[in-house]
Amino acid sequence: MRERWRSRVCARRCSPVPVWSARPRSPTPATSTAAEPATAQLPARLVSLTKVSPQESLAEVYSGAMGKSILLNVLRPQGSEAPAPILYLLNGAGGGEDSATWRAKTDYKKFFADKDVNVVTPVGGAFSYYTDWQRDDPVLGRNKWQTFLTEELPPLLDKALGATGANAIAGISMSGTSVFNLAIAAPKLYRSVAAYSGCARTSDPLGQAYVRTVIGDRGRGDITNMWGPLDGPGWRENDPYLHASALKGVNVYMTSGTGLPGRYDTLDSRLINGDPAVLLDQVVMGGVIEAAVHNCTTQMEQALKAAGVNTTTITRPVGTHSWEYWEKDLHTTWPMIARDLGIR
Repeated sequence: MRERWRSRVCARRCSPVPVWSARPRSPTPATSTAAEPATAQLPARLVSLTKVSPQESLAEVYSGAMGKSILLNVLRPQGSEAPAPILYLLNGAGGGEDSATWRAKTDYKKFFADKDVNVVTPVGGAFSYYTDWQRDDPVLGRNKWQTFLTEELPPLLDKALGATGANAIAGISMSGTSVFNLAIAAPKLYRSVAAYSGCARTSDPLGQAYVRTVIGDRGRGDITNMWGPLDGPGWRENDPYLHASALKGVNVYMTSGTGLPGRYDTLDSRLINGDPAVLLDQVVMGGVIEAAVHNCTTQMEQALKAAGVNTTTITRPVGTHSWEYWEKDLHTTWPMIARDLGIR
C-alpha cells in the first residue's frame, strides 16, 4: 500500500526504474487515466506483441471498455514451443506505473526463467483496485479493469501466446483484494488465486478505511465513484469475505506477516540498502499495514474454510508490508500454483 508514500520519503535517494527499454507503437500511453467517450466503443484487440529479449515481451492491448491501450509485461517460457498456461501477476497500489513493481523489486525474471508458464503483468490501474468503477473519476479516469482482465484480455492472450487455457492469478497488497473479486466475477477462468498481504474485507469500517487510504489519500480519487455510496450495495457486492462460497472450485493461497520486524527489516536488507529513512518507513508504516492485513487474512481464512473452499494460509510470526517478503511468498506458493496449472 505504501509504495508512493515511501517514494516521497526517498525521493532524493531512489532513481526511477524503467519498465521497458522498448516503447509501444500506440500514441496513447498505458498509464493515461483519461478515457475516451463511450459513444463509439471499439472492440478489444491486440495492438502489438514485441519481443524485447528471449524471455521478455511487451504486449499492447486496446481495451474497448476503457477506451485506451494497456501495456503488459510478459515473461515467456524458454526452450519450448509447446503451449503453456498463464499466471496473471498483479502489482500493488501503483499499478506498475511507479518503480514498485515485480520487475524492479524482485527476482521474478530469474525465478521464472526455467518455468513453463507465461507470466503476464499489466502496467496501469494505479489506485483502481482492478475493478469496474460505477462512474468515471475526475482524477483516476475510467476504470473497467474487471471487464478488461476477465473478458477482453484472456482470449486475446490465449491466441497470441499459444496458451493452454489454464490460468492462475496472484497479487500483492491492493491487488491482494482484487484477485478474489476477479475470480468471483469469472468463476471458471482461474484454477488458483494467491493473495500476498491482501485485505479481503471491503465493506466493514476497517476495510473501507483501508480502501480510502489507497484511493482517496494516495490516489486522490473519489471512492464513491468506485462502488457507490459507502455501506451501499456496491460495497457488499464487492466484498470477497461476504462471498467466500463463490470461490468453491478455486484453490486459494494467502500469506501475511504480523507486522513485527523480521529478517528483511534491517539496514543491510537488499531493498533498504543502508538507508535509515527507508528502514523507518518499512518498520513503522509497513508494520502497521501488515498488522491490519494479518487480521484480514485470518478472517478471510475462517470464511473460506467455513464455505468449504480449498485454502492454504501461510502466516509468518514476523514481517512487514514489503517486497522481499512477497518475493519469498511467490517462491513458496509457486509449486502449488504450478500443480494447479498442470505444470510438472
